[in-house]
Amino acid sequence: MGAKKLLAAQKEGQKIAVEIKSFLSPSPINDLEQALGQYIIYTQILSDQQPECLLYLAITEDIFSGFFSEELPQSVIRFNQVKLLIFKPETEEIVEWIT
Repeated sequence: MGAKKLLAAQKEGQKIAVEIKSFLSPSPINDLEQALGQYIIYTQILSDQQPECLLYLAITEDIFSGFFSEELPQSVIRFNQVKLLIFKPETEEIVEWIT
């Protein structure tokens, strides 16, 4: 899955955790499976240990506009209510929050 990190921060006073995924493998579907599994597990752990904290899956703007624009990833994200943080890796700028 390439680089991955779990960061804690605040967004408008709300505690958040951010899981950063690179989607660098030859199969973005495999990357999505792994990212979704980790997201679900981390969401459950946070729910038990820090219920005030929301988890976001961070992906690059390129991955979002490419692979995540396809029907399957969109459906998976919607069905599992995955919160996304879209960012530009070059400038480390957040482009969009999707809840």
